[in-house]
Amino acid sequence: MQIGPHTLENNLILAPMAGITDRPFRTLCKQFGAGLTVSEMVSSLPSLQTNKRTLLKADHSGETGLRSVQIVGTNPRQMADAAKLNADRGADIIDINMGCPAKKVCAIAAGSALMRDEDLVKRILEAVVEAVSIPVTLKIRTGWDPQNRNAPTIAKIAEDAGIAALTIHGRTRACKFNGNAEYETIKQIKKNIAIPVIANGDIDSADKARYVLKKTGADALMIGRGAQGNPWIFSDIISSLSSGEPLEPRTIDSTRETLLNHVQQLYSFYGNLSGVKIARKHIGWYLDRLGILPVEIRNAINRAQQPTEQIQRIDSAFRHFSYHRAT
Repeated sequence: MQIGPHTLENNLILAPMAGITDRPFRTLCKQFGAGLTVSEMVSSLPSLQTNKRTLLKADHSGETGLRSVQIVGTNPRQMADAAKLNADRGADIIDINMGCPAKKVCAIAAGSALMRDEDLVKRILEAVVEAVSIPVTLKIRTGWDPQNRNAPTIAKIAEDAGIAALTIHGRTRACKFNGNAEYETIKQIKKNIAIPVIANGDIDSADKARYVLKKTGADALMIGRGAQGNPWIFSDIISSLSSGEPLEPRTIDSTRETLLNHVQQLYSFYGNLSGVKIARKHIGWYLDRLGILPVEIRNAINRAQQPTEQIQRIDSAFRHFSYHRAT
């Protein structure tokens, strides 16, 4: 998989997800085989460029491999300036967000709302590509709603503007994350443009990965929600694609080890107070994959205020699962 001058180790990419794909999670997914990870979306508003939260989102300190930063906004000049700023801070790739369906993003006509204004899309893409010497990629949806699937038109605009690779989520903005992703639009786009196409949406297993690659003909896959509480999905897919055989299922002990490593990195990155709070959703995703957990154990984890307390309650959850699998 090639993006501009960069050759990825494989064609599996961690999707940018707000509040999730921070440096600890990106690092973990790279360890399990992700060929590229993308930061949370970073605002292009000048007033937010030195905001602590913005700086944390784009913090790549100590990360190995390519650094891709996603930017979001509606003003071509601001988007260009934000791209240049992040390139100067060490980004190897700039990704433009035109796929986020979140209400607070679309309310300001950013994210997937931009797909309603093809002229503005063109001006933003051209401004960002011209502003930086590094590759610029774009993430979109199939359209605004099922009656307006204009992704093929946006794809041609992107190719003409110099976009280096295009990611397409197989839903419209109106669909949000409901129903099933459709891949026919991605297949159509892949046939009609020459730049690399990355398929996204509902890729949650090695079997689904193989299906989507065959169905769409895409050059790569982008995995988002399928990696939540499941960072080893990348190694599972790599094994399946290379040998045809899935890896052995994760043991409870190896899952616990990965989870504890993850939360420790969150404590270090955010500090104890914020780290404990941010860890809660990740802990929930890991535990959900193991089975049903008694509500009192789950509530105790969510009430923990300090790392030692949270870890003790995580251990209690794993003792529960180990006991019930042994009996």
